[in-house]
Amino acid sequence: MNNSTNSVSYLNFKVVLLGEGCVGKTSLVLRYVEDKFNNNHISTIQASFLNKKLNIDGKRVNLAIWDTAGQEKFHALGPIYYRSSNGAVLVYDITDEDSFQKVKCWVKELRKMLGTDICLIIVGNKTDLEKDRHVNFEEAKTYAANVGAEYFETSAKLNQGVEDMFFTLTEKMMEAHQQKMSKTTSLNRQNSQRNNILVVEDDQVEQTQKNCCGSS
Repeated sequence: MNNSTNSVSYLNFKVVLLGEGCVGKTSLVLRYVEDKFNNNHISTIQASFLNKKLNIDGKRVNLAIWDTAGQEKFHALGPIYYRSSNGAVLVYDITDEDSFQKVKCWVKELRKMLGTDICLIIVGNKTDLEKDRHVNFEEAKTYAANVGAEYFETSAKLNQGVEDMFFTLTEKMMEAHQQKMSKTTSLNRQNSQRNNILVVEDDQVEQTQKNCCGSS
């Protein structure tokens, strides 16, 4: 295992998928990572994750994508999975208004717990069922913009919008990572300059004291 090599050559991001059961979270992940789709719904038990490696603008990225269970009894486990996440994909079913309202609850929770440290994508899935739509596109897009999230509509079944959605999230996480690194570098530089000033001041004080002693 070359963990040290991987840690140097790859940017590692953790992504968590949140939303009600049956909205298609597992289908989105399987379509993106393995390009597979299963018509038979299989409920996720607790959580599972898949890895996806990318090369964006010459930078290697590894996504650890966590697919969480949507059932109410697993909701309390959410913090265990999203606490250290760099990005979250909040999924609802465009034919189910209640699943959209639950996404709003997740947004409030994530913003409360993690602030703006986590990049959010809101996804209206199952556009292949457009004739049964119950969530207005413009309403959902406006809501996403108001909470600082990107908005996408997808169909895991038809493989529409899935690649674009994950690519945009990855770009946002890379940008956030770069800003964080720049801020850290800037702070370190300021601290270094401050320490140098203190050393100079100490030297000056010491020299002044010597002069005073010499003149007495």
